[in-house]
Amino acid sequence: MQAAQITTEKAERYRDLGYAIAYYRKRKGLTQEQVAELIGISRQHMGAIEAPNMVRAVSLDVLFSIADVLEIEPYKLLKFSPEK
Repeated sequence: MQAAQITTEKAERYRDLGYAIAYYRKRKGLTQEQVAELIGISRQHMGAIEAPNMVRAVSLDVLFSIADVLEIEPYKLLKFSPEK
């Protein structure tokens, strides 16, 4: 039971990370395709990272690259909480 709970918590964290990336990306006026191209990943991968119904692990390298493109500190992506 506890393992399932951890999985749910991680899924929520990935969902919130995706929301944060989408939020800051849109504030910057960039498309998923533009961000993906700038950091060297496919648009499909970028879309999966932002998708609220997918759990897509993100490497620190990708996270840091996204933060650089969005011109924000990486912690802002990890601390983002859309419904709190």
